[in-house]
Amino acid sequence: MSYVDGFVVPVPKANLAEYKRFSRKAGKVWKEYGALEYIECVGDDVPPGKVTSFPQAVKLKPDEVVFFSWIVYRSRAHRDRVNKQVMADPRLAGMGPNDMPFDAKRMFWGGFKPVVEL
Repeated sequence: MSYVDGFVVPVPKANLAEYKRFSRKAGKVWKEYGALEYIECVGDDVPPGKVTSFPQAVKLKPDEVVFFSWIVYRSRAHRDRVNKQVMADPRLAGMGPNDMPFDAKRMFWGGFKPVVEL
């Protein structure tokens, strides 16, 4: 079975082009180090919920859109190796939380072990 890192990000509409450039650059680096897939999706049908939702989870503002994204690896060990290399790559220097084209404090992420793969 594979392993998946998932993340959700609020992106200002004014920064969409910059975020897409940022994502393409980051995705190329992740893939170069062995990630099997790197996928970034912009919310298209993400209504606010009564208890929780994607917009509520990131405290989405009216001038923002929410992204739901994931990176696929062969295993947790593979993910840990890839991420270690990615984080040390000089091409991603300057991509700290204060350099992102979004509010990194409202981003959330995690690693997931699939239980069903069809």
